[in-house]
Amino acid sequence: MTNTSSNTPKKNQGAADETPGPMAVLREARTQLAELTGMVAESVSSFERTEDGWTLEIEVLELARVPDTMSLIASYQVDLDPQGALTGYRRIRRYERGRSDAHRSGGR
Repeated sequence: MTNTSSNTPKKNQGAADETPGPMAVLREARTQLAELTGMVAESVSSFERTEDGWTLEIEVLELARVPDTMSLIASYQVDLDPQGALTGYRRIRRYERGRSDAHRSGGR
């Protein structure tokens, strides 16, 4: 029994130290943003690890129109902590699906 109890804290401690991988963070960010905004994420256009966790840019359909190329799409910056919990989000731009962006610095 001594061996079992000495192994348990190590397992729990290791699980607490583990951070999710990029795909898990991506899926969780899309899910959390959808729950908060009521809009479904269409794609992730930017994804990076930061000192504070993760930052993503997620594209969502804000207003469906006919034809679809006239639908309004919004880009949201989503910030997550190292474990993948959403800490904040903000809309950074809104555009018609059929229009391309003018070149912006930083690849965005």
